[in-house]
Amino acid sequence: MGSSFISHMLVIIAICGGFFTTSFGEYFDRMPPKAPTVGISVLVRNKAHTLPYFLSSLLKQTYPKKRIYIRFYCDHTSDNSLDIIKHWVGEYGSLYHATYIVADVTGPAKYRDESTTVIWTLARFEHVIELREDALEFARSKWADYVFMLDADVFLTESDTLRLLTEQRRAIVAPMLHSEGTYSNFWCAVQDEFFYKRCDAYYSMLERAPEYVGCHSVPLVHSAVLISLRNKASDQLSYHPPNEEEYYGPYDDTVLFAYTATYIGMLLHICNHRVYGYVPKPADTSSKLNSDLLEREHLLNVKLQAIARGTPLPIIPELQKYVTYPPKDTLNCSKIFMINLERRVERKQMMETSFRELGLDVEVLKAVDATELTQPELLNLEVKLMPNYEDPYHKRPMKAGEIGCFLSHYAVWKMIILFGHNLTMVLEDDVRFAPFFRLRLNGILKELSGHDFDLLYLGRKILMDSGERPVTAHTTKPLYSYWTIGYILTLRGAQKLVDGKPLQNMLPVDEYLPIMFDQHPNETWKAHFPRRDLRALSASPLLVHPTHYSGMPGYLSDTEDSPVVLAMPEGSRTEL
Repeated sequence: MGSSFISHMLVIIAICGGFFTTSFGEYFDRMPPKAPTVGISVLVRNKAHTLPYFLSSLLKQTYPKKRIYIRFYCDHTSDNSLDIIKHWVGEYGSLYHATYIVADVTGPAKYRDESTTVIWTLARFEHVIELREDALEFARSKWADYVFMLDADVFLTESDTLRLLTEQRRAIVAPMLHSEGTYSNFWCAVQDEFFYKRCDAYYSMLERAPEYVGCHSVPLVHSAVLISLRNKASDQLSYHPPNEEEYYGPYDDTVLFAYTATYIGMLLHICNHRVYGYVPKPADTSSKLNSDLLEREHLLNVKLQAIARGTPLPIIPELQKYVTYPPKDTLNCSKIFMINLERRVERKQMMETSFRELGLDVEVLKAVDATELTQPELLNLEVKLMPNYEDPYHKRPMKAGEIGCFLSHYAVWKMIILFGHNLTMVLEDDVRFAPFFRLRLNGILKELSGHDFDLLYLGRKILMDSGERPVTAHTTKPLYSYWTIGYILTLRGAQKLVDGKPLQNMLPVDEYLPIMFDQHPNETWKAHFPRRDLRALSASPLLVHPTHYSGMPGYLSDTEDSPVVLAMPEGSRTEL
């Protein structure tokens, strides 16, 4: 019996063994693999102003958190960076495979040769190089497939960034980050000894021109660098040059790493498939602003750009308490108005978010929606279109949206007169603010304290700039220009615009303004407005720009997308 029982069991085991072989062995290669393990290394120094956004964007990454460890290193810090990190780790650290905080709270806030934190001294470079090297060795000791060297002021608004980068299967790869102007986290070319070199392709990559979208081999990447540790060559990667006695390039951790990678034949790549995120521009060492204020201004500039792009920096509720906003004012103006179509709720929200960041006290005015206007309302306003008006570019009559836009601005001018506002800022609801907007506008208004003007363009489409002459260091006398996205108007200027009786010969408002300061090329149109003495100036460089230009993804124009106006249907809506 015992022998029969054993034989029976052997049959069952054999059958079961066959079953498992069939069920799993045959399809094993088709089963989804686990995501590679990633170690994230973050160096933190005086980043209390960026950490709430950095940690929020890190948390929102979709990559499997149990396949990630995060290691923070914090020293030479005089703010509450460490408190923020500890709070975040306490709330979310258990979601990850592991989290580590390494901090030196006993050392000095500054390096021995440091006078300001803006300037990178030799001692600072030496210390950071050793910290980077330590992070690399730590990742190897943890058998990580990748290590992600991530600066604490990088904001990954693309939540799939880490997944998309690992899927590239590159030795060294970075997501292209946007910033102020033409700054980004890569170099396109280098000179001898690995010094920076200008490269025309850089701008095409940065602007994501269609033929330049992808992953590009470049000589240097920084700020957010994913390094593969899965091949033998990676064992030679270091932040120390392999031939130190022969190296004469810059003593910089990012340059040394790029040099070493190139030396051993490992390519570095920058990927711009998507708008991955943002990084503030480094503080200018020649700036007169103190380093703390300057870094906060650079953060503000990036936040405003991200808002205008429709990808605001994420902030989780648990870290909101670490974020402060400036008190609201009207920037030395009597009033600030923003014109907004009631149905464009997303634009209003975008602008109000920007106003909160800038500390602007703004009154939102409901724009005139031309599609809701009736003939009796237009008759009551005594609206008459300019005889034989034809758009200079499209050779068409006015559009309904242009009528609504003009009436919206006209209503603001009337309100300025009614309430006697001496200096009023007028903004449309699709504005992107230039870097250092507050500081630069305050500077311009001080420059103009001894100048008599009626209108100051903050933003415009410059059509004939070759003949424009400067008035002050940061203003110019404008020639024929388009757009009314942002301007400052005096009480006298508003009165002149209304006294011109533009509703009786209506044409687009951005044609009317250059007529009134007598810089319009069309003599026929000008003849309808005999008094053309509006004193106009323009900020130079401009302080506001459109959030989107024609042809860009997300571009929307309520004027261009509206119907041409040939006649208003009697007593009905303008469904033309």
